[in-house]
Amino acid sequence: MDWQLLESIGLGLGLGVAAGFRVVVPFWVLSAAALFAQVPLTDSLTWLGSPTAFVGLSIAVIVEILAYSIPWLDNVIDTVALPVAAVAGTLLMAIAANQLDPFAQWSVAIVAGGGAAATVKGLNGLTRLVSTATTGGATNLIIAGIELIGAVVISILALLAPVVMFGLVLTFFILLVRFAIKAFYRSQKPVPESE
Repeated sequence: MDWQLLESIGLGLGLGVAAGFRVVVPFWVLSAAALFAQVPLTDSLTWLGSPTAFVGLSIAVIVEILAYSIPWLDNVIDTVALPVAAVAGTLLMAIAANQLDPFAQWSVAIVAGGGAAATVKGLNGLTRLVSTATTGGATNLIIAGIELIGAVVISILALLAPVVMFGLVLTFFILLVRFAIKAFYRSQKPVPESE
């Protein structure tokens, strides 16, 4: 397998997963990397490495952090953020896999990038919903903090070690599918009748 393609897919998957935690954070990390670490971007994305883009994305990250700090608002945002995260994950994967022909690029972007982001965002939303129902939102701020840290760390790891990120995301999804299959089969077992 082409090593550069594997790195590109790992980068896209990592950024897609990060978008599932926080939509703006992977774009912000990519902008910071381009601006401060001189990470090269494709010609169509050079604007992302500009000071204006970095400042704008920094403001968006702060707004996103503040919005997730309000217990009732975070559940509302999760409803809207699921499709937005899927679109962001798709775009981030398309950016990373730009060496593929357009059909393959967008197919991988939609399935892998968008799918990863939507799955993570869906699981986060479910976690927050359970938290709100069981604790009245008291633990939502902790969950929001963990999601923010996760988005930043995963975005940075995707930039620094994309092949490792590919392996981690693949392992996570294999475990998730196995868990779902086991849960399905457990739910299909007949319930013993009480006497």
